[in-house]
Amino acid sequence: MAGEATKNERTETSTKQESMADGVEAKSEIPSNDVRARESRAEAIIRRNVLWALVAGVLPVPAVDLVAIKGTQLKMLKELADLYEVRFTQDVAKALLGTLISSTWSVGVGTTLGYGLAKFVPVVGSALGIISTPLVAGATTHALGKVFMMHFETGGTFLDFDPNAMRSHFRSELEKAKRTVATMRQEP
Repeated sequence: MAGEATKNERTETSTKQESMADGVEAKSEIPSNDVRARESRAEAIIRRNVLWALVAGVLPVPAVDLVAIKGTQLKMLKELADLYEVRFTQDVAKALLGTLISSTWSVGVGTTLGYGLAKFVPVVGSALGIISTPLVAGATTHALGKVFMMHFETGGTFLDFDPNAMRSHFRSELEKAKRTVATMRQEP
């Protein structure tokens, strides 16, 4: 009996080592209810930071709003990294954030920057900037959160994140996020 138990332990250890060598992380052995709980916590992190991005987008001072939005997005990535037990490096996260968002310049940074600069124009520009900037900031933050959530959920890290490969997924999430954020903004 003792020999059988030792043999089973060796087989189990060997199987775990083989699965890790095949690129399957230990996360795949997490019970499904734990995965759902983690996904629920990740969704809550994303939602909370989208709300902060909406607030940051309302800031009336151009450039300050962009700094606040980027800070919110970095904070969200840090919180997601902590949840998924992924090592967070601010410099790497900033570079990935910039690369991914700039890959969709026309709907991301360019639009936010344009609306932010519109705040310099008295009355009409300020109104346009205060209405539009939060929506773009919230949608971009939501899309970033969803993309990184998916990446971390599959065992990815910041170091193996490929912004070029994720570009189309980010664009898709951004389109969905525009609708989601518009509804969130109307909630009490």
